[in-house]
Amino acid sequence: MKKIYLDHNATTPLHPEVLNAMLPVLQDNFGNPSSIHSFGRSARVQLDEAREKVARLIGANSSEIIFTSGGTEANNLALLGVALEGSKKKKIITSKTEHPSILNPCRQLEGLGVKVHYLDVDRFGRIDINNLESQITESTALISLQHANSETGVLQDIKKVSELARSKGVLFHTDAVQSVAKIEFNLNHYPVDMLSISAHKFNGPKGVGALFLRKGTPALFSPVSGGSQEKKRRGGTENVAGIIGFGKACELTLERVSVMEVSRIEELKNYFYSKVCKMIPSTELLGDMQNSLPNTLNLGFAGVEGDTLLIAMDIEGVALSTGSACSSGTGLPSHVLRAMGLPDNKINSSIRFSLGCSTTKMELDSVVEILVRAVGLNNAAVSRR
Repeated sequence: MKKIYLDHNATTPLHPEVLNAMLPVLQDNFGNPSSIHSFGRSARVQLDEAREKVARLIGANSSEIIFTSGGTEANNLALLGVALEGSKKKKIITSKTEHPSILNPCRQLEGLGVKVHYLDVDRFGRIDINNLESQITESTALISLQHANSETGVLQDIKKVSELARSKGVLFHTDAVQSVAKIEFNLNHYPVDMLSISAHKFNGPKGVGALFLRKGTPALFSPVSGGSQEKKRRGGTENVAGIIGFGKACELTLERVSVMEVSRIEELKNYFYSKVCKMIPSTELLGDMQNSLPNTLNLGFAGVEGDTLLIAMDIEGVALSTGSACSSGTGLPSHVLRAMGLPDNKINSSIRFSLGCSTTKMELDSVVEILVRAVGLNNAAVSRR
């Protein structure tokens, strides 16, 4: 049975060229980049080259890149770095649909006396920019909003948000883990102060990511962990092999993510959505078809239990998700869909389809056939109860 992978928002397969770039570091060039001997110096050179590649992908300067263990740590570093800086400003603004790596540290900071305001979203998952502006006060230190939601693919207008934040003298951080490499992105168009990315979301290795920290921001940012690495912003010996792979993935992405490739993925998404709706008329789109990532669909199937459908699809060789991989196993309804005003029965019937660069039209045709059978069987089982 040929397996079909449509869970690219959770993680992506390692590109062969990324693996080839990492192997020499794992096998022979194993030096610690903080060591002054030849092994260490060689590792440092490779680290710096990778940093340049990561910076180039997002239109940053290499000195503005802080390597982390992934998107979660980058998000935590941004929030804690501002909140613990010592300023009298003790308010953070975020939204109710953020990734757990934002919401969880926000709740921890509330316990330390930081005021956090969680913005509501509309039925599409978008914030109201006027509502955001009304929440900015003299005590606001940071606005943190995701660029693209991992469950629905819905995009926030971070250009408007960043411009508003700058006009108010407030720092702005965006979690761009899901958007970078899926759409064309350049920081020259977005005056954000901090940005989080993760290598394994675009065919790089797991366990490595980065926080972009715009030059001039450090005066408002406090190191969270001890250690002299990463210009004392993030302590701990760097994951050199992972970082080399990260750099290679960024290099490959620059070659791949063009208007043509984004359009190809979006055409596949539109084709798949139309075909599913034709074959299963009760299908409901959860999110926004237009203002979203080109690869992501969150669909609800009336009367169907999402988890049961997920298992049925997996048995047939199709890998999907009911939401964020970081929230799987909690047994709780999606906080994202709940914030969008959906009732639990619709939330529990939702499935996320996230396409990747390897996805083909033929695969999607097969998925539709399997989906029609699985939904039919699920509905029949429910009706017999």
